[in-house]
Amino acid sequence: MDFLLFLFHYKFMKSLYICNLAKQIYSMLVIGIAGGSGSGKTTVVKKIAAGCSSQSVTVIPQDAYYKDQGGLTAEEKQKINFDHPSSIEFSLLVKHLDMLRSGQTIQMPVYSYLTCARAKETITVAPTDVVIVEGILILSDPEMRARMDIKIFVDTDSDERLMRIIRRDIHERGRNYDQVLTHYENWVKPMHMQFIEPTKRYADIIVPEGGANEKAIQIITSHLHHYMMEEKNKKNG
Repeated sequence: MDFLLFLFHYKFMKSLYICNLAKQIYSMLVIGIAGGSGSGKTTVVKKIAAGCSSQSVTVIPQDAYYKDQGGLTAEEKQKINFDHPSSIEFSLLVKHLDMLRSGQTIQMPVYSYLTCARAKETITVAPTDVVIVEGILILSDPEMRARMDIKIFVDTDSDERLMRIIRRDIHERGRNYDQVLTHYENWVKPMHMQFIEPTKRYADIIVPEGGANEKAIQIITSHLHHYMMEEKNKKNG
């Protein structure tokens, strides 16, 4: 275990070193956090953000960039494959990352799983020192990967992920138990094996056990805090 932590620490420091070289060109650190549905990505992101200054970290969820399909019938909406890369408007997400990196604010979409549509309202997002992009498919797109300074994959046992998916989809997405299982068997599981699990090879860092891996989260948070302090000193100096 000590060796694994050392290796984790080494890989993260190596990634930050490369990022510091890139800072000669870019002025924003972009971290991509991917992993299967129910893997605990959101928990990892929240804990990392909570350990850093709220004014220095911005979180952009992949879910905000699902394509607007509000015009479909209720039956058609039940067949939407949210776990396929084609469901995401990656071109807009890439454009928004480029805008943030160039110092511009963006209008981030607001998406509803209940209506399968984007709201008329948007969320204004300003550039910060660190931007975390989180989602199951963010490492599947080459243009997205090219814009990430550090790529993290949250790896969690499939049984644990299924239990979390059942709880989430019943409470947050209006599905009953049978609908959740049918959706998992027809869409989530095969899409995970085809599009999500293979992206693990692109990760600079793999975090096992999701949000329960406090040591890994502490290492990431500690180094990010150090990185942001250095950036603050550069700006003040």
